[in-house]
Amino acid sequence: MLKRFTILLGCFALFACDAFADKPQPSKFEAGKHYEVVAKTATAKPEVREFFSFFCGHCYKFEPFAQQLENALPAGIALQKNHVDFLPAASPEVQNAIARGYLVGKAEGKGNEIAALIFHHIHETRGQFTSVEDIRSLMLINNFDAKAFDSHFNSMPILSAAEQMKEQQTLWSSTASPTDASMPVLAGVPMLLVNGKYKVQLAALDPKNFDKELAELVNYLLQKKD
Repeated sequence: MLKRFTILLGCFALFACDAFADKPQPSKFEAGKHYEVVAKTATAKPEVREFFSFFCGHCYKFEPFAQQLENALPAGIALQKNHVDFLPAASPEVQNAIARGYLVGKAEGKGNEIAALIFHHIHETRGQFTSVEDIRSLMLINNFDAKAFDSHFNSMPILSAAEQMKEQQTLWSSTASPTDASMPVLAGVPMLLVNGKYKVQLAALDPKNFDKELAELVNYLLQKKD
């Protein structure tokens, strides 16, 4: 009798564990605090988009965390860097040229390397960009292939990618924040947008554990269904 009771108790315990395992665990992340819902529907495929500017000091400081985040994303999901052109440090045309320079580097598999180079030129050496030739010269003196730059810079894939950046900037700069209709969703940089629906509130993350908490939050939002 005791043996039979023990077996039944064990089966109940196994069933109970399975039942609780099927239930989603509560998250420590809260809407309105750690992230903001800025759209009714999500993108068809999971994505993480970073809006940034090479001229932005906060973006420069955020760059190491952005690269760590990219390494922590699930397989098949890349961090999409979206350069904006609304900072007053240079004309929109020059900012577009810098974005295309970055895209050229990315096309050659050197996106992070070129991004670091541009950031360093602006914020450490206090270099200036006034034309396409400035970004070309910077890349070439740092051993980027001249033929690769010239063949890519005005190519349709690069022009299309730069135009998509501009379209995303325009979309979110003209979309009102659900929590403050007087402000757009994209009011400053850096800004992270997950699945085209969730805006990450970077200021709400723990500064002492920022990189880990950022990765946890983004991966949580990537899997979020509602």
